[in-house]
Amino acid sequence: MNSLIVLESMYGSTHRLADAIASGLRRSGAVTVAPVARARHERLADFELLVVGGPTHAHGMSRRSTRQTAIDIAENAQPARLEPGAGGIGLREWFDGLGLCRGSAAAFDTRLAGPALLTGRASRGIAAELELHGFQLIAEPVSFLLDASNRLLPDQESAAERWGADLAARVRAVPSRPVRR
Repeated sequence: MNSLIVLESMYGSTHRLADAIASGLRRSGAVTVAPVARARHERLADFELLVVGGPTHAHGMSRRSTRQTAIDIAENAQPARLEPGAGGIGLREWFDGLGLCRGSAAAFDTRLAGPALLTGRASRGIAAELELHGFQLIAEPVSFLLDASNRLLPDQESAAERWGADLAARVRAVPSRPVRR
């Protein structure tokens, strides 16, 4: 199985989770982890599974304004800890350039620990966009939790690795439908 993980990450937590998910998926085949700016150049038809994840900003997927706020916060912190490319395009813009596709997909996000009603969940919007673009979701959207300092809570990376392994098993159970772009 050949999988692509597309991620948006501001401070590195979402990237770490994408790497953990990839570790779980690698038991079943090749995995490419691509920040959203690079994902625009990936040929989606080459992958059996697309996994998309990003941070929760203002109850949903980031916007240019919320990414700028995150950059401003990071630049005022000592030491600044921004992910390379954090100021570039986000998942919303990537989805805007995506045509009708086919294939299996899953969505994840990072969000502050607490009730989703209060924190929001970008993964729900990501999942809706995936379905809008023709993908078949093979799992419910999932959130991985952060503390107030935007650090992953304990066991989140191991949970992400287990989720990746579960996704691989689910893809094997779904009739093969290659992604189209």
